[in-house]
Amino acid sequence: MSEFEGTIGRTLADSEAHFVEPPHPGDDAPNVVIVLMDDTGFAQLGCYGSDIDTPNVDALAARGVQFTNFHVTPLCSPTRAALLTGRSQHAVGMRGVSNWRTGFPHQLGHISTSAATIAEVLHAEGYATFCAGKWHLAPTQDISAAGPFDQWPLARGFDRYYGFLEGETDQFHPELVRDNTHIDPPATPDEGYHVSEDLVDQLLQMINDSLGVRPDRPFFAYLSFGATHAPHQAPQAYLDKYRGRYDEGWDVVRERWYQRQLELGVIPPGTELAPRNPGVEAWDDLPETHQQLASRLQETFAAFLDHTDDQIGRLIDGLHNMGELDNTVVVVLADNGASQEGGPFGVMHEMKFFNGILESPDEAVERIDDIGGPHSHTNYPWGWAQCGNSPFRWYKQNTHEGGVHVPMIMHWPERLGDKAGTTRSQFVNVSDITPTIYELLDITPPETYRGIDQMPVTGHSFVAVLDDEQAPAVNTLQYFENAGSRALIAERDGTWWKAVTKHNQGDDFDTEPWELYDLAVDSSECRNLAESQPDRLAEMVDLWWSEAERHGVLPLDDRMLELFAANASDHSPHRLDRRYVYRPPMTPIASQPSASLGGRSFDLTAKVTGAAGDEGVLWATGNENSGCSVFVQNRRLVVDYNAFDDHTIVESEIEVPAGDVALGVHLERDGRSTGWVEVSIDGEACGRAAIPFYMRMVSSVGSSVGEDHGSAVSARYVAPFAYTGTLHEVVIQLPQRSSRSQKAANAAGEMARQ
Repeated sequence: MSEFEGTIGRTLADSEAHFVEPPHPGDDAPNVVIVLMDDTGFAQLGCYGSDIDTPNVDALAARGVQFTNFHVTPLCSPTRAALLTGRSQHAVGMRGVSNWRTGFPHQLGHISTSAATIAEVLHAEGYATFCAGKWHLAPTQDISAAGPFDQWPLARGFDRYYGFLEGETDQFHPELVRDNTHIDPPATPDEGYHVSEDLVDQLLQMINDSLGVRPDRPFFAYLSFGATHAPHQAPQAYLDKYRGRYDEGWDVVRERWYQRQLELGVIPPGTELAPRNPGVEAWDDLPETHQQLASRLQETFAAFLDHTDDQIGRLIDGLHNMGELDNTVVVVLADNGASQEGGPFGVMHEMKFFNGILESPDEAVERIDDIGGPHSHTNYPWGWAQCGNSPFRWYKQNTHEGGVHVPMIMHWPERLGDKAGTTRSQFVNVSDITPTIYELLDITPPETYRGIDQMPVTGHSFVAVLDDEQAPAVNTLQYFENAGSRALIAERDGTWWKAVTKHNQGDDFDTEPWELYDLAVDSSECRNLAESQPDRLAEMVDLWWSEAERHGVLPLDDRMLELFAANASDHSPHRLDRRYVYRPPMTPIASQPSASLGGRSFDLTAKVTGAAGDEGVLWATGNENSGCSVFVQNRRLVVDYNAFDDHTIVESEIEVPAGDVALGVHLERDGRSTGWVEVSIDGEACGRAAIPFYMRMVSSVGSSVGEDHGSAVSARYVAPFAYTGTLHEVVIQLPQRSSRSQKAANAAGEMARQ
């Protein structure tokens, strides 16, 4: 608290008032808007080579500065951490997704409090601060209504927040949070709802609310779309627009995008188009059903991106209509390259892939018209992902260029108007954005924040590069790491070298092969120089280890098995006795903090008091694509186990009596992928059915108590189908110890999903 600097006498006459002026960045201080897209590859925007319609982002590039050598981390949470702090993702505690804590400083599951975010810094300078969209920077065991809230957006510098806290969400039925409160979406898909539109609506309202009362105060807005992360979902008009657009296949389209990249100058002359990644077949060799499915999945991705671009356009138009656009620094970027989680064929329902099911295209095409709508959770195949990463190799999660080389555009007419339409080919990293904004705003990040000593901002301001397209790069040494895959880019002897290794879990870190590339002449990593220049490679590898030690990357850690069990304790959502007691009314529980029936035996007991006509959902998890719902209907206890639209339904053979009653459900896996479900009333078994496929990973959508929030798990009712009697409690008991193999399967699936 500021000290009072006036005087206090016995009366007002002999006293002098003192008013503390709140901080203000100055009348001419610009606004700052960062727009982050998810899983969007280097080639997928129109201004970077594709034929997908992205006129609004393209216009920002034409009126701003377009970066063609911009790099991020291979994964979403680490990129967000580096973006918002201007520091190494490992140093601030986010080597992987925020779903995990490992007991080491480089994986806290949140951003270290020793690394103030740009929102915290700008807020302290007098900015209004707003966040809309995906957060994924809080430990996911802490994202339920129980909190704690110390790593949610409002605790990390934002005045207002509207979005979702997990790594992905259903675009039509999102799990939304306003500030620190979980809420239902304001409309339904039948009413035209899509979360990307909602995010922009809410962000514009936040800005208008602020400017309408305090027009003197600039704002910082961070808009992080769920797009274009799976599930790929878009309004029907956008889906219809792209019908037939990609029937030529990924080989023809990738070649065309690559040629356009050369014409646009977003890749250097002479850049080679990398060969197809292992597992990507020649398009002409695919069976017709494979082509049909893959084409539709790519059409859906294009529709999703096109729709997202229109929402960016709505934001820019809103800023223009406010009279704020000219003095707003707008940064548009992607968090990593196009994703590989769709597998070799693509998936109608991504959770199938994480359950070890390679869905046959012959099966998937039977529901091809569902793709992109609410009754799908799709992702495209590797061939289209590599097309999106053109001209590079590999994908998201990898430290090769396909995983880390993405689009970035800066737009600020008052400062960069004379630079409009120019490109920058200098190397820039995501951690360099925040220090650049600090320099543009003439702000020095604090050495202490809220009494905590701050680690130095290690990113490099590239203001000099913004001002002069001939200026040398300011970041000349950058490490990369994700789950053991490593890379280093360094300027040495007048050229840019890259050493990189693609790690497979369990391989020996010391003996796995490294590759070496001269990026100055081979930006697509096609000519491995490791054998011809072993000394150079050895120098680069040694330098990687040095940088790893400096930035807190060590120990190298490719674990998944231990990550699920690491956070279980009696002081977490997952008690050691694995007993969960839920009493309504309750806010829907996010997937990670809630009891999970994936791959294990599961006992549920619901204690109710009801009359003969009472019905409704007692407990549900997942959504219409996959999940499980326990409900009373027509005086029967019913379980609908929905394994990717293959419903196992068991109904009690006796009626649910009126009055006080205990309703029980037992699920159990009895084979590698089979199981059974049994219902009971007051302890008496009264219905049983076999489950042909027992899911190991059910859904990214969490649980609800006393109703089914979001889309209905079961087709036998319309959500929310709230229970009309009195539900006293739902008690769920899981085995106290799950098998080692089950932990491994769950962990691998969850990591891949992120």
